[in-house]
Amino acid sequence: MIKYGELTTKKENINLFISTLKKNITKKLENEKINLTYDKSRMFIQCEQNKFDEVKIKLKEVFGIHEFLICYKLETLDLERISQEIIKLTEKREFNTFKVETKRSNKTIEKTSLEISSFIGSQLLKNIKEKTVDVHHPELIIYVELRSKESYVYFEKEKGLGGYPVGVAGKGILMLSGGIDSPVSGYLAMKRGVKIEAVYFESPPHTSVEAKNKVIELTKILSKYNNEIKLHVINFTEIQESIYKNIPHNYLITIMRRMMYRICEILVKNNNAKIIINGESIGQVASQTLSSMKAINEVVKLPVIRPVACFDKLEIIEVAKKINTYETSILPFEDCCTIFVPEHPVIHPETKQCEDYETRIPYKDLIYNCIKNHEIIKIENKIKKDFEDLL
Repeated sequence: MIKYGELTTKKENINLFISTLKKNITKKLENEKINLTYDKSRMFIQCEQNKFDEVKIKLKEVFGIHEFLICYKLETLDLERISQEIIKLTEKREFNTFKVETKRSNKTIEKTSLEISSFIGSQLLKNIKEKTVDVHHPELIIYVELRSKESYVYFEKEKGLGGYPVGVAGKGILMLSGGIDSPVSGYLAMKRGVKIEAVYFESPPHTSVEAKNKVIELTKILSKYNNEIKLHVINFTEIQESIYKNIPHNYLITIMRRMMYRICEILVKNNNAKIIINGESIGQVASQTLSSMKAINEVVKLPVIRPVACFDKLEIIEVAKKINTYETSILPFEDCCTIFVPEHPVIHPETKQCEDYETRIPYKDLIYNCIKNHEIIKIENKIKKDFEDLL
């Protein structure tokens, strides 16, 4: 049984959210034999019992699920029969105290949820020796849901990822650098229903194949939540060298980021996306002061989403460890954002100054060549062998 959580707050478009969740779950479980049914309050997956653990692991990688649990379906609403089934289900469980919690979605049932819980609890006390009710700190909670024609019983709940199903909010292009912050931003964007494609700026020979492979690995990890991610690899060498040769060094990072934003905007338009996503955190480095963000952001006319903008570094690291990107992110391979870093980068760049400096390089032609010749790698969340073949 899957519970939707935040999705139930939607009204007119709830069908879109639930149908997208169904599609994402079906894709995630495409190698499993399942039967999936749903309505506006619950989703049910039937599969072979020996596959429960595998299915649970995969469901923990799907956004839009508030809780999921293994339940027992009873083809009855008769409280006597339900009580007898619960007695059988609890025979092999070790506990001394219990309580019953009932949810009654079928309002034609005369008894209230509290009255049903009391009735079932009294039946258990009569038939199970040496057990007592403890409504505050029970060792076992027995959950009962009464629906239209059937009832469900379960004992444990597993927390899902929450958020919205990936895809309901449209698509965004994630600037994936290979550091700690940008994969976390991609994860958080997906949690709000954004399907992502990623862009990586490489600068050979100044950046290594290992740095590129690190980004591919990070994309593979993120693809668990997105099912598949298209990775755009931009050869940034010519632009970066041109900036280094012609622009005052304190403005290197600012101009470089402005070029990256321009390229990302083109990718957004060419790939039917709506936004740019990146891992900028306010004040963390010179290019992430508010003045720098303003000067850089002015070259694009679409939203730039910064999911970790108000996180401190320790908070970002905590999420990175949770989603298993941290150990890959800290591998010591430099990306194009860390090479040619000036000793004293400007922290309050002026837009007019940026525009003047940019006249020194033929950046429009350089950007055109970057887009025209860029590499696209499609990364799917499949078995490890497929990933190794890709490399």
